[in-house]
Amino acid sequence: MSRNKQATVIKKYANRRLYNTGTSTYVTLDDLGEMVKSEEDFIVIDAKTGEDITRSVLTQIIFEQENKGGALLPINFLRQLIRFYGDSMQSLVPSYLDFSMSSLAREQEKFRDQMTRALSATAIGALEDQVNRNMQMFERAFRMFSPFAGDSGSTSHGAAHGAEQDAPPSRKAAKADSEIESLKKQLADVQTRLDKLARDR
Repeated sequence: MSRNKQATVIKKYANRRLYNTGTSTYVTLDDLGEMVKSEEDFIVIDAKTGEDITRSVLTQIIFEQENKGGALLPINFLRQLIRFYGDSMQSLVPSYLDFSMSSLAREQEKFRDQMTRALSATAIGALEDQVNRNMQMFERAFRMFSPFAGDSGSTSHGAAHGAEQDAPPSRKAAKADSEIESLKKQLADVQTRLDKLARDR
């Protein structure tokens, strides 16, 4: 965190309570975590010894977040990090990690925008596929239930059968046709909205 402006002093007492001297209130690790996220600079001082214990407190915050199910740090990363303790490369690790995290922080907005576009395109594509499948299904259903869907060239089997084919649709068939047409219109509206959303993006 930047030290360009005066950092807030947090005092840690023997009873493990944390005292924010800027607001004159006691705070928790969660509160300090929120201060970090809002880029509010602070240092933590041991009230008894005057020692700067900011590093250990920040480590505690990470530990608490991991225990809550955050799972931000991969297992392999943690193991590799432990291996660096006492290694000849140990002195280079802090500057490398600092540089890497700073680069990630600078690029995070670009990453978020790219991920949003990618996810949106994927979601739109999936919805369009689903709409197309539904349209095909209802087209088949429409042809199946339509009283005129049969082969017009087929021969009649007697006058009674021919009269039955030439008779107007029953109420039940008419209702089915109406419901299918309504569903087709709804699906067409969804398709129109998806097309507009894709163009806007």
